[in-house]
Amino acid sequence: MRRKDREIADFNDKLAIIEKYEVLRLAMIDAGSPYIVPLNFGYEVTGESVTIYVHGAQEGKKIDLLRKNPNVCFEMDGAHELIENENACAVTYKYESVIGLGKAAILEDIEEKTHALRVMLKCITGRDYAEIDTKAVEKTAVIKIEVTELTAKRH
Repeated sequence: MRRKDREIADFNDKLAIIEKYEVLRLAMIDAGSPYIVPLNFGYEVTGESVTIYVHGAQEGKKIDLLRKNPNVCFEMDGAHELIENENACAVTYKYESVIGLGKAAILEDIEEKTHALRVMLKCITGRDYAEIDTKAVEKTAVIKIEVTELTAKRH
């Protein structure tokens, strides 16, 4: 990271940023070019390892790209505030962001998919869902992202 003065190094501080935001932007590779989609997400932590879950339709560009190449990048940001100044070169912006790299896997096992959807629902709604319709789970693509690198910064 070029701006070490803005780096957030503490793992728990990175998690605090992830906790705040509802949308993750997932970047994939499409024939050598980037392709990015905004997604709701859920996550769980084991030690200092993060697993992110997203879901969607079983068919489409996102699924096709992940089947070809499971390497992904994701980003989330917020706490935006414009800092104006009479000097044009001194205008700046406050923000905080997290960027991560990971390997995506499309889950097939119903129990794994159900677990992932419960994690997502808990993160999104704050509620525990004991029952999730198996037929709905079968029709849903659930993607597990094992995070391999996680950086964060704040200005």
